[in-house]
Amino acid sequence: MDIVERHEQGAAVEDVQRRLAQMGYLTEDAIDGIYEERTAAAVSAFCCDHNLPTDGNVDPKIWAKIVDESYELGDRVLYLRVPFFHGKDVRVLQNALSALGFATGGSDGIFGPHTEEALRKFQTNLGLPTDGIAGAFTFKALLNLRHSWEGNSSFSPIPHFGFARAAEVLESTMLCLYGTTPFTRSVASRMSNLSTATNPNSKVMSADSLLVDPDESTVFVQILVGDEEAADAIPIVEYEPVDTLAVRLKQAYEMAKAHDPFRLALRLPAEGWLDAGEARSAQHYAIVLLDAFCTALDTTDTN
Repeated sequence: MDIVERHEQGAAVEDVQRRLAQMGYLTEDAIDGIYEERTAAAVSAFCCDHNLPTDGNVDPKIWAKIVDESYELGDRVLYLRVPFFHGKDVRVLQNALSALGFATGGSDGIFGPHTEEALRKFQTNLGLPTDGIAGAFTFKALLNLRHSWEGNSSFSPIPHFGFARAAEVLESTMLCLYGTTPFTRSVASRMSNLSTATNPNSKVMSADSLLVDPDESTVFVQILVGDEEAADAIPIVEYEPVDTLAVRLKQAYEMAKAHDPFRLALRLPAEGWLDAGEARSAQHYAIVLLDAFCTALDTTDTN
């Protein structure tokens, strides 16, 4: 767009006015296609808020910024391309992903490789197509999680609960844990043993020790390791980073509710934790995973 100056009239002026009104700088009755004092004042206010020099006219740089800031999340499909997508919608996406525990490398409003990587991890966590494209499925998932990220610019961990104090959680949620390798079956069995030792009425069981038939409320949790794939397209929660494990697990749990059967997966990075040996590694993973489940599923008001 060429420079739009005072006293000009036409579609270009009306476009500027509509975008400024959308952002709250103008009222709807001021959209008339005539560049007069109210429009000039709105442009000046917008430039002041975004640290842009202005003489009241709209030059190409100001126009580009107005366009960027008028995009709302969901207005367009976002993906990695050159030149990069940039704008308010990208910044909101970055803030949402960061607040949900998926680091984007900063909220600069530019859809670069770090943002795409964070988006792919988010999609995997919720069992969405892992294509790195912010489209209809991703926007719907983010909308469902709006209460968790709106107004937050960075990740806030769920208050730590701890399975040792999780009697009610262990008793209220039926989890059927299973693995397809000796190591993952060992982790599942140890999680079951830990939960039963904490609360004899625990409903957290491994498939190998399941004493009752599963019903429609049973959550089937597959333990994966390394590059092992889940049997179906279900939410897969990566073990690392551990500090965001509980909040990512909570998101995946909410998403998995919509599926029948109710299933999700947890992926461990390797069979060995540091140099602890196989048995101690399995015990370590079992403790951390059970703790994360109890923290994610606790409904106690912590405020």
